[in-house]
Amino acid sequence: MTIVNGMPAHALLLHFVVVLVPLTALLEIVCGLWEGARRGQLLWLTLILAAITMVLTPITVDAGEWLYDQHANTTPILNEHAARGSLMTYFAAALLVAAIALVGLRAVERRSDKSHVAARVVVTVVVLAAGMSSMIQIYRVGDAGARSVWGGELAHLEHSHGG
Repeated sequence: MTIVNGMPAHALLLHFVVVLVPLTALLEIVCGLWEGARRGQLLWLTLILAAITMVLTPITVDAGEWLYDQHANTTPILNEHAARGSLMTYFAAALLVAAIALVGLRAVERRSDKSHVAARVVVTVVVLAAGMSSMIQIYRVGDAGARSVWGGELAHLEHSHGG
């Protein structure tokens, strides 16, 4: 998928990923830290969003790589955006693994009355690591992408408005 209605697919798809990654990460962190959230529907919503994120992220990355290849002369900031963006599939995979770990933890909690402190700690650490790193990475990718597209325009606006 490269063009949608005359527009680069990357420009459309990236908005899904920019919303889904932090949303999924935050929901995972809530489910990881709050046992009540794991017991309800929020856990299943989190798993579904993680799966959707895992599907859309590589499609978005591929569309971005196609768009990158259309540039004859790339800038350093565009190169940085492309390099950071190419790693997002791994972060999406980490979010999916964390969501599956949360579902596994919930299954263990339902089957036994024993306290599963070690399992909770391990899953919580995995969820926090995947969630926080994914949010940081999507910010870094988006920042580099925005600067590669709008950097010159923003500098012009700041200069013309004395900011």
